[in-house]
Amino acid sequence: MRNISGSVFGTRTVLITMSWIPVMLAINKNVCYVAKIEGTSMRPTLNPDEITHTDWVLLWKWGAKNAANLRHNDVVLFKAPTNPKAVYCKRVKGVQYDTVQTRHPYPRDIASIPRSHIWVEGDNAFHSTDSNNFGPVSTGLVLGKAVAIIWPPTRWSSSLSKSLGREDIRVNHFEL
Repeated sequence: MRNISGSVFGTRTVLITMSWIPVMLAINKNVCYVAKIEGTSMRPTLNPDEITHTDWVLLWKWGAKNAANLRHNDVVLFKAPTNPKAVYCKRVKGVQYDTVQTRHPYPRDIASIPRSHIWVEGDNAFHSTDSNNFGPVSTGLVLGKAVAIIWPPTRWSSSLSKSLGREDIRVNHFEL
């Protein structure tokens, strides 16, 4: 009798566990997932030192491609406009209809952000490939907003929207 009840319990546990797989896949595809952040372009917010050179963040995907849901100082992951296989992590410094001050190598001193686009910059300005290199980014390339550092445990935080890069670079903002 033990073998029968043990195998029924084991089968039931496996079936219950397997029933959650589609739910988890749907959440991962549409709501949120964990993303590994590498590189120095977002220092000191992410990967602040040589020892902690890889932070893991919770990436919120729900509604992130909608320009109305993106705010100044949000940290976003997006497909690079110049290389769709590359993914960048940067801070939103300008949203649609803003006019922003730019830095070298951008060809003009100011840039106007078109509808459904954002201006992004790394917090570590001298080690960042960002909108100053490739211009405004379409919100269609946004993968999600980084809402919390979840690894390493010593860096647990949900205050990623505090700007540590350049101060407000907006010249003006108009809502149409």
